[in-house]
Amino acid sequence: MQTIDTTVTEVIYRTPCIVSVRVAMPADGAFEAGQFLGVTLFRDGAEVSRYLSFSNSPTETDYFEFTKRLTQSDFSAALAGLKPGDPVRIKYPMGRFILDPHAAKHVFLAGGIGITPMRSMWKYAFDRKLAAQMVLIYGNRCAEDIIFRDELEAMAAQQPGCKVVLALDGREPCPDGWQGRQGYIDAAMVREEVPDHARCVFYICGPTAMVKAVVDMLKNELKVPDANIRRESISGY
Repeated sequence: MQTIDTTVTEVIYRTPCIVSVRVAMPADGAFEAGQFLGVTLFRDGAEVSRYLSFSNSPTETDYFEFTKRLTQSDFSAALAGLKPGDPVRIKYPMGRFILDPHAAKHVFLAGGIGITPMRSMWKYAFDRKLAAQMVLIYGNRCAEDIIFRDELEAMAAQQPGCKVVLALDGREPCPDGWQGRQGYIDAAMVREEVPDHARCVFYICGPTAMVKAVVDMLKNELKVPDANIRRESISGY
C-alpha cells in the first residue's frame, strides 16, 4: 500500500447526482480489478476522506477513476466542487474483492453504486479476453440511475457467455418500453437468469442491507457455499 499526492484530470457526471473523478496515475500505479482506495480531498482548509472502489480497470493505465453518488456529506460537497488540476491524496490499493482466477463462471449482483468495482472487473476481463463466463444482475431504483449501462451491454454483446440483466426495484414506475426485470434481486430472479448457479462464484456489492440480504438468500435459499461468495458493502448512501 502506498500514499501519493496527485491531481484531478477529468470530472464526469454519469447522472446529475453520480460523478466519476479521474486523477493522474503514477508510473507504478498497480492495483487489481475490484479493489478500493482511500481518497482525501481538500476543502476550505480542511481534509475530508472516504474509501471508494476503483471504477476503472488496471488495463486503463492513464488514470485512477472513482465514482460516487453525491449526498449531503462534506465529502460529497468537496467532490462536487472538484475541477481539473485540483489536488487529491490517494492511498491504495486495498481489499480482496477481486476475480477468482479459478472460476469458470462469475455472477455479479450489484445494487446501485455497487456497480463500480464490478465495472472494473468486467472491463479487465474484457480487455484481457478471459475465457470465463460472466452474468451481471444490476438492480436500481430508477432507469436514470443505471450507470455504465451502454458500456457493459456492449461488452456483453461481444463476449460469448456474458450477459447483463437490468432490474428496477419497483419503488418508482418503470419507464415506457422497459424490457428489463422488475423487483429486487431475489432467489427466483437468480434461478431464472443463472440456471447453473450451483457451479458459479458470486460477487455482491451495494448498500450494506442489500448485501446482507442477498448473501443470506444465496446461502439459505440457493445453497451456495460461503466459499463461492465474495462481498463488498458500500456505506454512506
